[in-house]
Amino acid sequence: MTFDPAPAISVAAADKAFGSMVAVHGASLEVPKGELVALLGPSGSGKTTLLRMIAGFERPDAGTIAIGGRRVAGPGVWVEPESRRVGMVFQAGALFPHLDVAANVGFGAPRRERVGECLGLVGLADRAHSYPHELSGGERQRVALARALAAEPDVVLLDEPFAALDASLREELRTEVAEVLRRAGASALLVTHDQAEALSLARTVAVMRDGRIEQVGSPQEIYERPRSRWVAEFLGEADVLPGTAAGGMVECELGCFGVGDGLAGTVEIVVRPEAVAIGGGSPSAGAARATVVDGAFFGHDHLVHLQLASGRRLRSRRLGAPAWHPGDEVDVWIDGPVSALTPAGD
Repeated sequence: MTFDPAPAISVAAADKAFGSMVAVHGASLEVPKGELVALLGPSGSGKTTLLRMIAGFERPDAGTIAIGGRRVAGPGVWVEPESRRVGMVFQAGALFPHLDVAANVGFGAPRRERVGECLGLVGLADRAHSYPHELSGGERQRVALARALAAEPDVVLLDEPFAALDASLREELRTEVAEVLRRAGASALLVTHDQAEALSLARTVAVMRDGRIEQVGSPQEIYERPRSRWVAEFLGEADVLPGTAAGGMVECELGCFGVGDGLAGTVEIVVRPEAVAIGGGSPSAGAARATVVDGAFFGHDHLVHLQLASGRRLRSRRLGAPAWHPGDEVDVWIDGPVSALTPAGD
């Protein structure tokens, strides 16, 4: 048995500009074989442009792109989209309205039996003779996925495939799609602006901002150990407190914590609301006093807004119904991971 170390997708130092507007700058990214990687960023961050360069719909101005170890774009190299063995799933599905489901899925399939295989994979074997207008939004997206897989591509690219669906259907379908991709053994790159979608579905997340890839890592790594304040705040609720680092420890208003070596002097300490515990009795010498300012109940949990003695604000997310109310004096301590960053500009 031979082992192929080449990743499914490899992008190295890719640039793309449209006139004076730089859409992608110095982007490098890898998608390992058989894995789902999410490319996450706000609107205008360059993630769709990068996806289009991988698909062959845009030519990079610099850098290289390889699919399955074969270079498809770079100096002196250009492979047309139809020869890249890439399956695409777009936001709106982009099905042919005049063809039934089986014909849509069969478009580009190398084997006739592949249609039935892929419809079975997405749970739509009984809708083979239906037309797109007869399907729900979720069913149309599953057909689009089946069509992408039917061509037996080396990689599947998904461009905001759930954005047009309502919230409840979006959550249900994204879980189904991730499971289908895993069962198919597909190598996939998902472009999304939805943080929960990226963190819950992908093994690896690449965060993109202003044309650059800011951080790549596992969902837990980038959430708990962001490399910049922007990444921390983009990925979810975060409060930032000033602190001082020395000898692998940081000290702030909420106590002293170990964050690893490499930092010294003034730092910014990123605290997620779920890592902030509150109570009526100090559990340790590290607890601080705070006043409850406000709160919001979300059914499964509630968010408590706190003001520390310094006047700085902090949030605590707790399970269940609210137990604290504006004006209450409480003890506050850290009960979860925190991260420390060098302040921007330092």
